Amino acid sequence: MLRATLRLRIAIPLGCILSLCFPALLHSHSTKLYVTNSESDDITVIDLPSLRVTGSIKVGAHVHGAAVQADGKRLFTTIESENALKIIDTTEDKVIAAIKLTGRPNQCAVTPDGRYVAVPIRDKNSLDIVDVNQRKVVKTLPLNRPHNSVNAGSNRLIFASSMGDQKIDMIDLGTMEYSAQIPVGGVPRPFVVSSDGKTMYVALSDLHGFVAVDIAGRKITSRVEIPAEHPHPKERPLEPTEVFTHGLALSPDQSELWVTSLLDDSVYIYDLKANKVTGRVATGDGPNWVAFSPDGKYVCVSNTDSDDVSIFDVKSRRQLARLKVGRAPKRLVVSAASLTGSEGSVRP
Repeated sequence: MLRATLRLRIAIPLGCILSLCFPALLHSHSTKLYVTNSESDDITVIDLPSLRVTGSIKVGAHVHGAAVQADGKRLFTTIESENALKIIDTTEDKVIAAIKLTGRPNQCAVTPDGRYVAVPIRDKNSLDIVDVNQRKVVKTLPLNRPHNSVNAGSNRLIFASSMGDQKIDMIDLGTMEYSAQIPVGGVPRPFVVSSDGKTMYVALSDLHGFVAVDIAGRKITSRVEIPAEHPHPKERPLEPTEVFTHGLALSPDQSELWVTSLLDDSVYIYDLKANKVTGRVATGDGPNWVAFSPDGKYVCVSNTDSDDVSIFDVKSRRQLARLKVGRAPKRLVVSAASLTGSEGSVRP
């Protein structure tokens, strides 16, 4: 009787421990940073918690765009040499499908549910909409000098930029047509949309900074020019001289905008509530793209001209690592399957 009682007393705490530990083990996934190497044929894979390069994925020459669906399970990338959109299983880091596009692709965007991917087609002045379930392009829309596409947490709406018409178009995936045209006051470069879908922040050619745009009102609300330490651009083999800012990203809590500077080889931190620059961190040569981890702990920057990636601790604004990747890294994205449902609410 005494032995049975002792076993029961031991089993209960052990059961409690297991019940606490196993869910964490079962739901724990690596938080990975994927970096497209535009002058190579691969995507570099970085494990963010350990700050180590853990592998690469062969996808085809001149890889360009990158986007990950909300649950982190599938990564989408565009391949210029093959006019293709490729789908990668992030568990195995392997290509599982290739979808033929109508021309040379640029930066893609995926809906949170992974159903649709929008791909600007540079050489055809158009935008392809891919139905992932059908594995094919289901709609092609005209778009003058297309560049980037963005999704901000909606399964119905996607945005795409027109450098030729100096505007951002909003696509309604319910009708497969444009539902709004938003002027941005210059040639749009990368842009981001707030999680509530109300505000857009756009980098422009010849502007060291960004403009803020009221999406519903279709109007620019502010133009922010960030003073540069080096006002004159240097020659860069993969970037036009009129591009001073080629990347920007909103922090997950929507409080800060991190803006790259090709003039100063750094990222400026802009406080959106105080409306002022509150910090600056040095990067490698030619900072191109910016991505936050969904938990807001890390911010990552691709450095195209030094073939590496800078990883910063957001809170301390300290560089944690600078890791060598492939040739001319550009787009990058973070996949964190363990954070499913914590990346912001999905809008219809």
